Amino acid sequence: MIIDHRTYTLQHGKAKAYLQLFEAEGLPVQLRHLDLVGYFTTAIGNVNELVHLWRYENMTDMERRRAARDADPDWAEYKKKTAGMLTRQENKILSPAPFSPLK
Repeated sequence: MIIDHRTYTLQHGKAKAYLQLFEAEGLPVQLRHLDLVGYFTTAIGNVNELVHLWRYENMTDMERRRAARDADPDWAEYKKKTAGMLTRQENKILSPAPFSPLK
């Protein structure tokens, strides 16, 4: 199992609009193709950051699922609506330690 850990930094003042749009239009598409572990806003620190975690069996599974999502016409429409809202994106692939309760 791997976790895709994503941190998005949004334009100042765009977090609320982005979250509303994601919940209404992006999330339903993502859930058709991907396995959401968690989606978080920052309470202390950079208030314009969002962190989300997605679970995959392995890198091949991740590539296959993302390709299916990317081919979904609803995803293309959502991406058009959010264009320009992000200022930075950081991605990490995490693997659980042998003692991790999440595997």
